[in-house]
Amino acid sequence: MSKKHGKHHRGHKRPDDMTGEADLHGSPRPPRPSTARWAGSADTIAGTVPAALDGHRQIPILAAPGIVTVEPGAAFDLSAVEADADGGLDKAWAKEALAGERARIVALQERLYAERARSLLLVLQAIDTGGKDGTIRSVLQGVNPQGCTVASFKVPSSEELDHDFLWRYHARVPGRGMIGVFNRSHYEDVLVVRVKGLVPDAVWQSRYGRINDFERLLTESGTTVIKFFLHISRAEQKKRLEARIADPEKRWKFDPADLVERKSWDAYQQAFADALGRCSTPHAPWLVVPANHKWFRNYVIARTVADTLEAMDPRFPEASKGIADLTVPD
Repeated sequence: MSKKHGKHHRGHKRPDDMTGEADLHGSPRPPRPSTARWAGSADTIAGTVPAALDGHRQIPILAAPGIVTVEPGAAFDLSAVEADADGGLDKAWAKEALAGERARIVALQERLYAERARSLLLVLQAIDTGGKDGTIRSVLQGVNPQGCTVASFKVPSSEELDHDFLWRYHARVPGRGMIGVFNRSHYEDVLVVRVKGLVPDAVWQSRYGRINDFERLLTESGTTVIKFFLHISRAEQKKRLEARIADPEKRWKFDPADLVERKSWDAYQQAFADALGRCSTPHAPWLVVPANHKWFRNYVIARTVADTLEAMDPRFPEASKGIADLTVPD
């Protein structure tokens, strides 16, 4: 460092109006951290973390009939779930009923947004062509975009790789009053990395516990987590890939790498089953949705979301006193 830019070089005089909160050029510095500053913000902090101060009531995840809830603490056999199941529902009826469930979601989301005390996170996981995008479009149709966020997780960036594996996911968790959707999720770090051998076995195996802790942190902080695994058959995936290739308007969605990934079908199915079994917990259970029939998938997921929001029971905040007596001047 030259004398000119040294800390206290000879001949430099601090301006009379410079305080300890400014640098040598007179630019303001950020306030120094102090317990006094924290104490002065006590009311603000208390108002923004009601779950931590008052205790967050765990919301039951009310899975619609036809969805398989993975029992916490038990090994799970994904092959035992029939991907072609439709719950015995009539297709026409289910499509009509879907509109009613959407209306419930829209109304309850408005209350959640106004209440601004808790949030809802929907995790969608599936093999390629499993229907994640279609589920988001169908189930959340009509929801106020201001109260909803969707995060799609692709290959991690160099910045994301410079942090722990959960960093990029935690940054996209919905804030209070919001519904958030993870299109793919933190489970990629025990699925893709396992199948492709991107990290040592000991690394991805240790992540199950960290994922469970992460989801417990979210629920205890006021975020209800609903995790949907969209289960399709190998034959259904083939049909959907062929449809993408054949349809010019869908061809843009086709990635030749999907054919390579398809060769690892059995490895992915085992990785899915292990993640479902190891990470289904009382506070964030895994829900396996038979997803060969899109109309069935959309209805049961929408109903589950609506029922869970109803159990959360969001309410409009009380208006300030005297508002009802106010008049608007001409």
